[in-house]
Amino acid sequence: MSNTLYVVGTPIGNLSDMSPRAVEVLSGVDFIAAEDTRVTLKLLNHFGIKKPMVSYYEHNKRERGEMICERISRGEDCAIVTDAGMPCISDPGEDLIKLCAERGIRTVVLPGPSAVVSALAVSGLETGRFCFEGFLSVNKKSRKEHLEALKNERRTMIFYEAPHKLPATLKDLYSAFGERKLSIVREITKIHEEVIRTTTKDAAENLADSGIKGEIVLVLEGRKDEDSPSYTFSDALEIARKLIGNGSKTSDAAKEAAAVTGFKKNEIYKELI
Repeated sequence: MSNTLYVVGTPIGNLSDMSPRAVEVLSGVDFIAAEDTRVTLKLLNHFGIKKPMVSYYEHNKRERGEMICERISRGEDCAIVTDAGMPCISDPGEDLIKLCAERGIRTVVLPGPSAVVSALAVSGLETGRFCFEGFLSVNKKSRKEHLEALKNERRTMIFYEAPHKLPATLKDLYSAFGERKLSIVREITKIHEEVIRTTTKDAAENLADSGIKGEIVLVLEGRKDEDSPSYTFSDALEIARKLIGNGSKTSDAAKEAAAVTGFKKNEIYKELI
């Protein structure tokens, strides 16, 4: 080891998933860059590892990134870890890798558990082609634009979500994509691991307020009907509202929008009123 940044994957729940190589590298580096040093300390204590740590997270990544690269350039070895899973995936470690690339610092990856791939594997949906979309924005405009850009995506889509934001997200997915297969994978590798294979419609109507807790990954079916127009529930509402604006009655507008998009008249009518 010399002048190297090691990107070390750590368990996402079950500590038995820690690789022997990861333990060896964490034991051998000069210092560890951790998203939350308190979380990483528990991991290190479990494996009897004693190493100095520096915090490296979203709000200090610029100044700490420079400091970490400077120490590596002077001959030290560093390992970067996140609270759980692979660093740099939906994680500020991405910026540290870019800094190392700019400075010609050697980087070595130690593969570890990944919630993205693990959730996809047990989702029951197509795994040949997929895209990872991370967390949806809490900003309504940004969220709507993100989902709108994915409306015709044919690959399986994977999202991270926090439990307190899940109800709104399930409703937004149904509104944006219409009825599609959806797998809700939670607490991967932990005691309460669960895979809920459902649809966007059923999830929005029956699961949004069910109090689902834990670390959540959503796996969504891509668009299937290549030759036919793909309408979302939002499209159906927009069509109906335009008809109303042109003088149609609400019930007639809902009926016509249902005929065009394939959504149920009652669902459209209920949302309009």
